[in-house]
Amino acid sequence: MNQITDQGLIYACSAIGAALAMLGSGFGPALGQGYAAGKGAEAVGRNPGARGEIMTTMLLGQAVAETTGLYGLVVALILMFVKPFG
Repeated sequence: MNQITDQGLIYACSAIGAALAMLGSGFGPALGQGYAAGKGAEAVGRNPGARGEIMTTMLLGQAVAETTGLYGLVVALILMFVKPFG
């Protein structure tokens, strides 16, 4: 009968934590960027003359929204490749 070792349990929990980190930090930026792009297109449609300012503000907002996804990726990579207690 196989038994789960302490180190195996740590690795399994690290993999589950990495998956949850990517899922949790992936949906938020995706929704935020989609919402910003939609509102940016709507604003350009209402006022085409302000296209440059609208696009600049929209892209800045999307860059800020993307940082949470990148933080989640860093956490997932640390959980997967930095083995604690190993």
